[in-house]
Amino acid sequence: MEILEIIKARDPQEREFHQAVSEVVESIKPVLDRNPEYRSANIVERIVEPERVIMFRVPWVDDQGKVHVNRGYRVEMNSAIGPYKGGLRFHPSVNLGILKFLAFEQVFKNALTTLPMGGGKGGSDFDPKGKTPMEIQRFCQSFMIELSRHIGPNTDVPAGDIGVGAREIGYMFGMYKKLRNEFTGVLTGKRLNWGGSLIRPEATGYGAVYFSAEMLNVTGKTLEGTTSLVSGSGNVAQFTMEKLIELGSKPMTFSDSSGYIYDERGVDRDKLEFIMQLKNVRFGRVKEYAEKYPEAVYTPVDPARDYNPLWDHKADCAFPCATQNEINGKDAANLVKNGVHVVSEGANMPTTPDGVDIFLDSHLLYGPGKAANAGGVSVSGLEMTQNSMRMAWTREEVDQRLQIIMRTIHKMCLDTAEQYGTPLNYVNGANIAGFVKVADSMLDQGIV
Repeated sequence: MEILEIIKARDPQEREFHQAVSEVVESIKPVLDRNPEYRSANIVERIVEPERVIMFRVPWVDDQGKVHVNRGYRVEMNSAIGPYKGGLRFHPSVNLGILKFLAFEQVFKNALTTLPMGGGKGGSDFDPKGKTPMEIQRFCQSFMIELSRHIGPNTDVPAGDIGVGAREIGYMFGMYKKLRNEFTGVLTGKRLNWGGSLIRPEATGYGAVYFSAEMLNVTGKTLEGTTSLVSGSGNVAQFTMEKLIELGSKPMTFSDSSGYIYDERGVDRDKLEFIMQLKNVRFGRVKEYAEKYPEAVYTPVDPARDYNPLWDHKADCAFPCATQNEINGKDAANLVKNGVHVVSEGANMPTTPDGVDIFLDSHLLYGPGKAANAGGVSVSGLEMTQNSMRMAWTREEVDQRLQIIMRTIHKMCLDTAEQYGTPLNYVNGANIAGFVKVADSMLDQGIV
């Protein structure tokens, strides 16, 4: 379509953003054909352009007194159905193109949750690894001095993402509160004793597993007795494994940037506790797991390989929970070859377009990230609700609401895909359902 040519000519370096737009545009062609008012109002041209992009410098001082400067961003993509909502990512790979892709995905993901949230994303090319707590605190405070001008509980509500956990959220919230002299639910992912929600750390991983269970239920199957491949070893991967274990599946892999572990006997509760201590407390590398559990095999990253051997093991289910584009065409073919019949994405856009085509052509149950990993932002939305009401729900209440939301998202995707003649195509279902909700809201609100 012409819109892809326009955005590639305008921002040729933003490959991830082009990829995200291309997938959505491909899915919504039949919607545009059935609804000419979307074309006449140029909805697609408007929806791919951020409403606002904020870029700023972030100066900070290390423990030796040396001054550093990083670049900060906030992409406020679309507010048609509610305040901008989306995480902050601190990682050296952060640039405007990646954040635009994440913000664009967030718009449709948030629309699917049934909660009133628009889409945004932000962050910095700051790398928290190797920094002391005081250095991280000084950076977060400097970052928030500028960001505080642009966010608020009814305007833009950031959360955490890669490199931003409860510690970083706390530092930023404290500075926001000092600058604005108000205690509001302006950030989500807070600790429990000052406005956080139960289940929030677990929500993305739990949600990806709940979504896979819903997909399996359509075919009359469950996760009980299955084997699973999981990538990543951070928050999302950890709680994906926790919920898989609870529902009777055996996770056999996990990874970090150095390599991956394959444990044919499976990760059980005790092993998962070791992983959580390793990654959350000691900030170690996954190879230490193989040193403690000799039955496990550690494989280091080999940049010369054009595929990831983590995805080349026999299993029933796969849960990519690391980062974007971690599954390419060869990886997808290996998953299909090895009998995987369910893929539920815990990360954002972890599969390349050729990989997605292989999944769809093989007719396996494929849950794209904007649907399958919407549990995280869903509970962020529930945290916003609790903050507004000045109350806190129990763990059981939040988990029940999360399950209902994931069930609703699944049904919405399933029904929409069926309505547009592509049954069990969750990619089309998610893209179309999210697009229609946002597009109709934009039509209602006029040319703004």
